[in-house]
Amino acid sequence: MPEKMLGVVLAGGRGERLYPLTQDRAKPAVPFGGIYRIIDFTLSNCLNSGIRRLDLLTQYKSLSLNRHIMQGWNIFNPELDEFINLSPAQQRIGTDWYLGTADAIYQNIYVLQMDRPDLVLILSGDHIYKMNYMEMITYHRERRADLTVAVIEMSKDLSRELGVLQVDEDYRIIGFEEKPEIPRTIPGNPDLILANMGVYVFNTETLVRRVIEDAKSPNSQHDFGRNVIPAMIGQDRVYAYSFRDENKKVAKYWRDIGTLDAYYEASMDLVAIDPQFNLYDQDWPIRTYQPATPPAKTVFFEEHEGGRRGMVLNSLISGGCIISGGKVFNSILSPRVYVHSHAEVWNSILMDGVDVGRYARLNRVIVDKRVRIPEGYQIGFDLPEDAKKFTVTESGIVVIPKGTLLV
Repeated sequence: MPEKMLGVVLAGGRGERLYPLTQDRAKPAVPFGGIYRIIDFTLSNCLNSGIRRLDLLTQYKSLSLNRHIMQGWNIFNPELDEFINLSPAQQRIGTDWYLGTADAIYQNIYVLQMDRPDLVLILSGDHIYKMNYMEMITYHRERRADLTVAVIEMSKDLSRELGVLQVDEDYRIIGFEEKPEIPRTIPGNPDLILANMGVYVFNTETLVRRVIEDAKSPNSQHDFGRNVIPAMIGQDRVYAYSFRDENKKVAKYWRDIGTLDAYYEASMDLVAIDPQFNLYDQDWPIRTYQPATPPAKTVFFEEHEGGRRGMVLNSLISGGCIISGGKVFNSILSPRVYVHSHAEVWNSILMDGVDVGRYARLNRVIVDKRVRIPEGYQIGFDLPEDAKKFTVTESGIVVIPKGTLLV
């Protein structure tokens, strides 16, 4: 392997389509799967791949993300030249915040000059998947590439949300379009496209040269997919790497949960009997910060008619949860959720510290941290009424943000 390699995680996204979950946090800091944050999946890929030199480029609403990294990821040993650095937008070059993915690297050229890596692995902090980056890096070196782009086969119907690549028989990239209306499909398979995963391996010298050139272009959007990669295709050795999934399922799993409905669907998959994404593979653990909470418990089982029964079925429940005579079905509960007697929670996601009062009923609801649902309150059963007070998605998911006072 090269003597020096640096991982750069782009973790400054606003996540506007996930609002109000991103009301007070960046998209990579949004909770997922009960105990995790979205960024944990990219960072766990790095850790499991043996990459222990990381720079996280942060920007918007980064307080909770910074706290999470310091509490859960401060595990690297500087004596072994390991680190995870939090690098906010510093305006070293001009007065702009990051204008795009390529501009984020351009504004942090100082970091590359100080560290002087041979290769730079650029990652997004807001995707969920499992990948051994070292295999991609080996592929990059074998091809003597200047840039290698990770790709996955996806339905052509998703092209408006993705970068679409064309390759030759040697998997050298010969075309790249960002979010095309009419994409070029895979030869021999008109229903699939090769989609950009936002995972790049660059030779450092090439990376620096190309982002500087891009920064000088007045018409550029300063984005890798829209500008830098298309410009490199004709002058550099640019290859595609077919994603090898460590998830150990038949279908490859990679998700950009960029909308509330996509977030809800990916979350609900986790409570399925055989979920598409495997959280329980001890050969590829997902690391996160774990607060010091007591074990989860259920209490009360009164056999008489109308009696209280603390019950949880087909759900994920985290440490510190107490199901006190209430019922939870097909839901995800983060730490310290309290469900009181006779309350019912169906098909919902409750984040840290949510309190569900007696006789309250929830169905297809996302409740953000420390919201208290009053006694007898019902959410998710009358969507027109819910829409007067909360965010309701196209598919009918009700979202209640942090700080909401319900009366």
